Amino acid sequence: MSRRSAPESGPRAVRRWRRRLADEREEAAVYRELAARRTGEEREILLGLAEAEERHAAHWEELLGDEAGPQRRGQFRMRLLVFLARRFGSVFVLALAQRAESRSPYRSDRDASAAMAADERIHEEVVRALAARGRARVSGTFRAAVFGANDGLVSNLALVLGVIGGNVPPQTVLLTGLAGLLAGALSMGAGEYISVRSQRELLAAASPNPEARAVVPYLDVDANELALVYRARGMSEEEAHRRADALLRDPRPPVPPAESPADDHEVVGTGIKAAVSSFVFFASGALVPVLPFLVGMSGWPAVLVAVVLVGLALMLTGATVGVLSGAAPLPRALRQLGIGAGASAVTYALGLAFGATVS
Repeated sequence: MSRRSAPESGPRAVRRWRRRLADEREEAAVYRELAARRTGEEREILLGLAEAEERHAAHWEELLGDEAGPQRRGQFRMRLLVFLARRFGSVFVLALAQRAESRSPYRSDRDASAAMAADERIHEEVVRALAARGRARVSGTFRAAVFGANDGLVSNLALVLGVIGGNVPPQTVLLTGLAGLLAGALSMGAGEYISVRSQRELLAAASPNPEARAVVPYLDVDANELALVYRARGMSEEEAHRRADALLRDPRPPVPPAESPADDHEVVGTGIKAAVSSFVFFASGALVPVLPFLVGMSGWPAVLVAVVLVGLALMLTGATVGVLSGAAPLPRALRQLGIGAGASAVTYALGLAFGATVS
């Protein structure tokens, strides 16, 4: 494996090489742990990534020679990834691994070969594709959970602040918050169920009818109307005729081929799961701004605690979305916080205005 230039030497370089070696070993362990929880193609891909990281580790071992010393532990984030991969093996770990691959230092490390730097860039794309598969499997339920929690946090905090701005008693604030929690959770759950069911029904209406295959042997070969099916599916006229002719010669494959509506259904999710997820997470989020009033607090201390709790929860949901999307979590967390704060401030101002008008 060729290097870009002659390697550095000295204690400082040795420390860096040891750190690179430890990180590569940890990264290989992440992929092997993930592979242990997968089967089929995904398992083979993850094992291939692990072997590539072990080749990179061998590069640093070769540079270190007798100075490799005892096996060291990698950076904390890499050890955390190994722990999570061993316990969970979820899309969350793949998203974190994607972030780790994107931060590879090899592009600026003179002791890493150009091939190693290229490997890491390709590894990022491989992990991105694997993470995309996992995101597709959980996207329906996850979307409902995130939207439910976020809506519960923002809408009920805004509702509570609005009635506080109207100068109502603490008991009224608590009752309003609980009513908002129940009404919002039921509305979110019902709306999510209808939305997902409607999407699945639309997908089912657009899916090919498997019974159409039975009539293929009876089609007029000269007219070849089967080509119209493929053209309606977006193929060029030439490609449509080629595929139709092949199917007429051997009518065993389904009509039309190479399209899996089940994949789309999997992305959308199921109505019951989405509804339950939306209901539970909306209720959980909506409960947060009500907690201080439930434990007997009132006035500005209760408001301050509610705002802080909701702010932390909003940042957590934003950071989670950031990590799962392969992006930096902090900007997403601050975005969620800013949106929630803006909505709550507007509602509180309206409560003040209407409260002053009523009084």
